[in-house]
Amino acid sequence: MKLAGVAVAIWSLGPALADAGTAPAPADRQETAMSGPETTHPATVNLGFGRWIEGFRARAVARGISPETLDAAFRGVEYNTGVIEKDRNQSEFTKAIWDYLDSAVSDIRVANGRAALDAHRDLLDRIEVEFGVEKEVVVAIWGLESSYGANRGNTPLIEALATLAYDGRRGDFFEGQLLAALEIIEAGDVAPVRMTGSWAGAMGHTQFIPTSYLSFAVDFTGDGRRDIWSDDPADALASTAAYLSRSGWQKGAPWGVEVTLPEGFDFGQTGERVKKSAAAWAALGVRSAEGREIGDHGPASILLPAGAGGAAFMIFANFHAIEKYNTADAYVIAVGHLADRIAGGPPIRAAWPRQDRALLAAERRELQERLTKAGFDTGGVDGRIGPNTIAAVRAFQRASGLIPDGYASLDILRRLR
Repeated sequence: MKLAGVAVAIWSLGPALADAGTAPAPADRQETAMSGPETTHPATVNLGFGRWIEGFRARAVARGISPETLDAAFRGVEYNTGVIEKDRNQSEFTKAIWDYLDSAVSDIRVANGRAALDAHRDLLDRIEVEFGVEKEVVVAIWGLESSYGANRGNTPLIEALATLAYDGRRGDFFEGQLLAALEIIEAGDVAPVRMTGSWAGAMGHTQFIPTSYLSFAVDFTGDGRRDIWSDDPADALASTAAYLSRSGWQKGAPWGVEVTLPEGFDFGQTGERVKKSAAAWAALGVRSAEGREIGDHGPASILLPAGAGGAAFMIFANFHAIEKYNTADAYVIAVGHLADRIAGGPPIRAAWPRQDRALLAAERRELQERLTKAGFDTGGVDGRIGPNTIAAVRAFQRASGLIPDGYASLDILRRLR
C-alpha cells in the first residue's frame, strides 16, 4: 500500500508490508463489508472456531508442524472478540503528515532516542559494524515501533492470529502468519506463552510479523535463539539492521535531504517515478534547506508529501530501503527524520499547510470517482492515494492551470465538485 499526499494512515505491523505486499490499513478495514462470525451467537462462534482449528491442524501438520507444537501453541486458545473489535473499528480518519510527524518525531521521542542510543551504544556500534546500518536509523525504528521497547504488546499471538485467520476477512494472510508463528515455536526460538505482541500479529521491540521474522531475524547474542521478545533488545535491533541491510541500505548515504525548489520549478518533475542525479537537480536550482548543493548519492527523486505548500525532500536509495519495512511515505520520512534528529540534526525547516486537513476515506473514493469521470483515470476507486491517483490529480491540475504537484487535497476535491 502506498499512501501519499495529505492523508497518511499508519497501521503499525512493523515490517509486514515487505512480506505481504497488501498488509491491511485503517482504510482497508473501514471500506470492507463487515460480515462474518461477529454477527452470530458467541456459542456458535466458539463452536465454529473449534472446528476451524481442527481443520487448520491438518494443514499445519502438512506444513511440517508437529502435533506436540500444535498442542502447546493452542492450549487455552479461544476466539478473541477484542481482536476482532479492534480489527473492525479502525477510525476512517487519517492524520495529515505534519500531525503524524509532530508525534513521531516529538522532542520527547528525540530525547528518549538519544538516551536509548547512549544506553546501548556498545551494542549498537557492534550491530552497525556487522550489518552496515547506522545505529541512529535502527534506534529510530525502535522508537517508532515500540517507544524504545516500552510498548511491545501483550496480546497472545497464536490466539490473535488464529482469530483473524478464522474471521476470514483476510484469512489467507493471517493463516500464513499463523503458520509462520508456529514454525518459530517449532524451531525453539520462543515458547508459546512468551509469543506476545500487537493484536494484529507484530512482535517484539521492532514489531516483526512472523514471516518477516523467519526471513530476517538473527541470533546476535549467540544463545541459539532469535529472541526479539526479551527485555534485552540485542536480537531485535540486530534483526532490524539485517532487514535494512538486505533491503539495500547504503551506509554513509542519506535517506533524504530537505530541499528548497527554485522559482518556476516544474512540479511535474516531482514524485518517485522521476529520478535524476544530484548534479542534474542542482542544475535545475534545487538546493538543500541550508542553500547548498547536495552531494552525489545515486539517483534521486523530489518528494512533496504535502504538495507545493509543504516541505520538499530529495530522496535516495535508503528511502526505499526503509520503505521495504513499511511503505507509507509518512513512516519513511518519520524514521529518517527521527534518525537525523537523534544524530543531532535540525528540525524540518519548511512550514506545512496546517490549514488543510486529511481527506476522509469516503472523500478519497469520491476524489477518484470524480477524477475518472472528468477524464483523469485513477485506475480504480479504492480510497488509496497511490501513483495513479497522484498522476490523475497532476493532470487535472495542469488542465485547470494549477501547480501540478499531484497533491490530493480537499481543495482539489472541492474544485472537482
